[in-house]
Amino acid sequence: MMDTTDTTYAVDAKGLSCPMPLLKAKLALNRCAVGDTVCVQATDGGSVRDFRAFTELSSHILLRFSECTDDNGQLYYEYILQKG
Repeated sequence: MMDTTDTTYAVDAKGLSCPMPLLKAKLALNRCAVGDTVCVQATDGGSVRDFRAFTELSSHILLRFSECTDDNGQLYYEYILQKG
């Protein structure tokens, strides 16, 4: 569960191909303090595998993964990561 006292950063990686969504997430996490969260939105289907593998191999935590659709019916993925 997300602690509401932590700072949340937003990363819009929609339309970007692998490995850019993960790279942008890593850059955001590097600017965060431990416990802060990063919300990433991406349309690249490969990002699902990338984010799961990344959090398994790092100290960061995948708090939530969601498949969403925007107002135009476009599928995108939303990841909430917490810096470990």
